[in-house]
Amino acid sequence: MTEATPPAIDPQLARYAFRRKLDEIAAVKGRATELVSLYVPPGRQIAEVMSYLRNEYAQSSNIKSRTTRKNVMWAIDSLMGRVRQYKEPPSKGVAFFVGSKAVGSDKTEATTYVIEPPEPLGTYQYRCDSTFFLDPLLAMVEEPELWGLVVMDRAEVTMGFLRGKRIESLRNKQSMVPSKHGRGGQSAHRFERLIEHAAHDFFVRCGEIAGELFLPKKDQLKGILLGGPGATKEYFYKEGYLHYELQQKVVVPLFNTGYTDEYGLKELVEAATQTLHGLALTEEKRLVQRLLLEIRKAEGGLAAYGEAEVLRALEAGAVDILLLSEGLRRRRVLFKGSCGHEFERTLADAEVEAVTETPCPVCHGPTPVVVRSDDYVEELYRRATASGATVRLISAESEEGEMMSKAFGGVAAILRFPLPPRSAPIPP
Repeated sequence: MTEATPPAIDPQLARYAFRRKLDEIAAVKGRATELVSLYVPPGRQIAEVMSYLRNEYAQSSNIKSRTTRKNVMWAIDSLMGRVRQYKEPPSKGVAFFVGSKAVGSDKTEATTYVIEPPEPLGTYQYRCDSTFFLDPLLAMVEEPELWGLVVMDRAEVTMGFLRGKRIESLRNKQSMVPSKHGRGGQSAHRFERLIEHAAHDFFVRCGEIAGELFLPKKDQLKGILLGGPGATKEYFYKEGYLHYELQQKVVVPLFNTGYTDEYGLKELVEAATQTLHGLALTEEKRLVQRLLLEIRKAEGGLAAYGEAEVLRALEAGAVDILLLSEGLRRRRVLFKGSCGHEFERTLADAEVEAVTETPCPVCHGPTPVVVRSDDYVEELYRRATASGATVRLISAESEEGEMMSKAFGGVAAILRFPLPPRSAPIPP
């Protein structure tokens, strides 16, 4: 009998779930240095890890605070129990987070997380602190697509990065190059030479700034987008003011922008999305613009937004593309009242435990029982894929993602067919 192959996990959903778990771990705070983080890379001998932990356990007996000493020794002991379950680390390593988190009123609660990362861990690390050490894992969820951004003219230059879907403005420098002069005769030629010399010095400094920003990340850079108004950018590029390794990464033809400040970086990315389909931001912008175009049509066109309308569209099988903000941190909770009636609510993570604020709509009794609590994004993801819809997670850090969150509550959809009025029957 052939064993069934487990269904493949959508990369978008896997990345979202990993990021959400890291946010949950990052929210844990200890009263003192009572939270232990342990990173075990692939190939590390478990016996070596156990020996190290036993040594740390012995050292922790010297902690002066009785409460802290007790909690740290418990954490290390619990950690040794977890590590002991492995004969060898998984193929990509494993990270453990164990400790006593503060829950208020001078009380603590034991907490444990075991994470198998999406990428191999590089080094063995042990850390005891008031927060869990997450830097190695956070580095794995950063968008891998990195572009250098430069907008310039003779008066100003601004440089930054396009990191996945997020624009980072890092350096702005004003030049002291005069734009014109009123000298005549022989003085005119002298002042022109001085202006050109000042412009040359400014371009040299621009090249140095680009080297400081981009050279350390040259292996990660997919390319450098260079733009600005007029011919200055072409002169800067053709005259080789950039380091030769960066010169090779400049995308040609260069891009025209009206500004050379932080807004100019946004203009540059907008211009690049028209021609560079490798930009991660391109598809995201296209989908959100398509959604807005549908919303502007009479009676909403082929669009739905807000939880109630999108859920109705999913039930009708009308959703073609479901757009969800990656920044959503909610849960879809199924409650059961004292009368036996079951009802669903969408709550923020912090609200899930406050069930007394969610009375049963039938008997109005307080404190309903939580039957099931699912991540909101994952729940909508499952409903959408079950109906044959495509799902796109919109970055919370892009302009489109901010608009999705503020204007539509982080949930919107492009439809296959218009939704009927609420009073009308849904077509089969």
